[in-house]
Amino acid sequence: MLPVLNEIEVSLCETHHVWQGAPLYSARFYRVLKYHSPGLSPVCDETGAFHINVLGEPVYGERFIKTFGFYCSHAAVEAEHGWGHITAQGHFLYPQKYDWCGNYQEGLCAVRDKDGNYFHIDQRGQRAYSESYAYVGDFKDRIAVVCTKEGKNSHINVEGKLTHHGQYQRLDVFHKGFARAKDERGWFHIMKDGHPAYSYRFADLEPFYNGQALAQTFKSGLVVINTSGEIMREVVS
Repeated sequence: MLPVLNEIEVSLCETHHVWQGAPLYSARFYRVLKYHSPGLSPVCDETGAFHINVLGEPVYGERFIKTFGFYCSHAAVEAEHGWGHITAQGHFLYPQKYDWCGNYQEGLCAVRDKDGNYFHIDQRGQRAYSESYAYVGDFKDRIAVVCTKEGKNSHINVEGKLTHHGQYQRLDVFHKGFARAKDERGWFHIMKDGHPAYSYRFADLEPFYNGQALAQTFKSGLVVINTSGEIMREVVS
């Protein structure tokens, strides 16, 4: 019986995988990462970095400098001439190489080119839009955070268009309709239109969890706030 992927664990020493309390296979590696669909795990040994199946066997003959998990059926790898993405057969998805690659999310992936520009590519390795940024994050629900060369953060859609005109010092992806943001006064949450959800500011805060979020005041206390920024209770005064 083949194991269910989400039941396979990385051993505490990170040299192999464990299933139902026992080693999944006899091989040992320098390091392993979690299994992802289609049932492959990134590993490395004295020969280099590659992927194995649930039997602990290499699934292709190629070796890389670094390998990462499969997302959207593709895995990011660092090769001798740069970064790219491969298929489960170890073949590069596209010919061009980048200075760094993230993981595909919702069919798009954050990359950095040789000139230090960040942008997103499609599954052909082509730009998803013409703009370049100082940094970009992953797409979530078809919206991603981008940082301009001037250090201003905002959100774009999959066509590379701004979803609002708000610009902040720090910014996060939207979670249940709100995103964490920071301006010169501190941290708060913004709505999908880019406007602050409330006027209060905090030293730090978390995303909303069922309509409430943990926040740190400027006096180092911890409080729970609602989506209007009102303090519901003190956790630590």
